[in-house]
Amino acid sequence: MPESSDPNTQLALPAQQTVLRLLENLVSSVPSSTEALSTVPQERANEILRMSGLKAGALSAGLAIAPGPVGMLTVIPDLIQVWNIQRQMVSDIAACYGKSAQLNPQMMVYCLFRHGAAMLARDVLVRVGERMILKQGSLRVMQKVLQRVSIKMTQKAIGKSISRWVPVVGPIVVGGYSMIDTRSVGKTAIETFSRVIEIEPDELV
Repeated sequence: MPESSDPNTQLALPAQQTVLRLLENLVSSVPSSTEALSTVPQERANEILRMSGLKAGALSAGLAIAPGPVGMLTVIPDLIQVWNIQRQMVSDIAACYGKSAQLNPQMMVYCLFRHGAAMLARDVLVRVGERMILKQGSLRVMQKVLQRVSIKMTQKAIGKSISRWVPVVGPIVVGGYSMIDTRSVGKTAIETFSRVIEIEPDELV
């Protein structure tokens, strides 16, 4: 049987493994921030969000200009660079609220992927009134979380890759998606760091 030319089929399984490795590297450390504690953190956080969204959108649109197979080669670099923009945005938002010390890998995972993976609200961070309770899970728990996130992110990457086959309109769609996605991450970070954060003790298993 001839190999399918469907972009979905070509990307699916190897892409999920690639995305999982990227996620593991992504959350292995938290970027530092030069942001100072702000006297008006909500305003400063919204500005950080706005600028990061524009930056991510412009980057993705630029990478998607080349259509067809050439454009497909930019899918993974696009993911990496947009996630790095979002990581720095989360770190800067935490800093302007004076919460850098509480930003750990689990918190980063929550902020980056909460809007696209609902189970994170159960497995990583839970809102109780005006408090955010961080479940500082074991390595095994985090691996399971990242595996589930990788499936969601692979589906989104495939959707973005299909848009790359459409000349002119494709870059607009891809850039708009990255901008909206980055803004969703920023809103989650603002909602999280504007509240009292409590961290549960580490699990042993």
